Parts: sequence; C-alpha cells; structure tokens
Amino acid sequence: MSSFIVLIISLSGTAAIVSGIIAIGIRYNGANWGHPGANVLDGWVRLYCKNFHRQGDFEIKLPTEKGLILAANHVSSIDPFLLITATNKPIRFMIAKEEYEKPFLKWMFKAAGCIPVDRGGRVEGAFRRALRAIEAGEVVAVFPQGGIHSESTPRPRIKPGIIKLSHLSGCDILPVRINGVSAIGTMIRCLMVRSRITFDVGSVISSEQTQSKRFRTSISDWMIGKTDDILI
Repeated sequence: MSSFIVLIISLSGTAAIVSGIIAIGIRYNGANWGHPGANVLDGWVRLYCKNFHRQGDFEIKLPTEKGLILAANHVSSIDPFLLITATNKPIRFMIAKEEYEKPFLKWMFKAAGCIPVDRGGRVEGAFRRALRAIEAGEVVAVFPQGGIHSESTPRPRIKPGIIKLSHLSGCDILPVRINGVSAIGTMIRCLMVRSRITFDVGSVISSEQTQSKRFRTSISDWMIGKTDDILI
C-alpha cells in the first residue's frame, strides 16, 4: 500500500472522528449561544456534567423574556459548566479579567459572551456591558463570593457588586447553591473526580429587597450553607 493511500485513509479517519465529535455536541446542545462553536461546546458540557458528574436533568427555571441576575456559590472551576447544564438559555458570566485573558480559553469565553471584570482597576465597563445584557433580556451570572470557596478560603461574605448591579438595572436576583462537588476548592482535580451534583434554588429576590440591611449577610450565610433561608 502506497504512502499516499495510507495518508488518505488516515485523513479520512481523522475527519470521521472530528465529524462524530461535532455531531455529539450538536445532538446534546441545549441553548443557542449565537455561535456554532459555542453551541457544540454547550453540548459537550451538558453530556459531561449530566453523566460524569451525575447531574441528571435538573433544570433551573428561568424567565423567558426578561433579564435576570443569577447568583451562585463558587466551589470549583466546574461551577459554570454545572450552571450551563442546568439552564436552557445562554448565560453571560462575569469573570475575572485575568481568567478571561488566559491562552486557549479566551476564544471560548469570548464566544460565550463572558464579561471580563478588572478586579484591580475600574469595573464600570463591565457593569455597563452587564446592564446592556440585562436590558436585552439576557441572564447574567455572578459568583458574588469573589472567588472559589473552600475550607481554606471560606469567603463568608459576598462582594457588594451584585447589590449595586441589581439596583442599577432594577433586575431580580435568583440565588442558586451548588452542592455535591467532590473536589471542592480545586481548579483541575474537580474536572477528573466524579461528583453527584444537586442544586438549591432560592426564591427570586427583587432589586428593592437587595437594599435591605440584612440582605448581604443573609445571602452570604445561605451561599455557604449556614442557613436554609435568605431572610430579607
């Protein structure tokens, strides 16, 4: 068999594998992100979370026409994947600029419409983008603890930015607590260790309610599982 024929067979096999992988992503895609690459990635993420992390078909109910701020606890690097899998709408994640700029990942964050936040500088630009997304009826996700929560970094009090964003936009907040991640506090290990994911979804909180004096303390306690209710 000539080397040319071997090359053709190899290329054909590679093309078939790539086509199969893309087809899997399309088959399990659950939200239209407005970008074909992001849609395929969405399908892979859902397949991975539902099966490897045993998340199942649980769905967080989101409004169909109006914007919303999704506020979730942050225990590992897979948290965004878990939230994507549990929703049927694209989510605009607000993420640290240093994470957004990482090589090989920036294209994914950009395709998914993530909003980079310069935590060491001016955040007005990120807030403006988030406000425009909310006004357009999109879901903006925030991890208000400001980083991954673990026993070594408990982050017992949320950052005030989410309160400001809700106030400026007049937008409701839906609090979500992720449970069951096996490798809490990790960036890489959590990707490889199986979990059994469940969610606690709180009641929708209006922008007026976020101005309550005890709101910040109450939602902070709820995020770390210190209480079962968010008292306004």
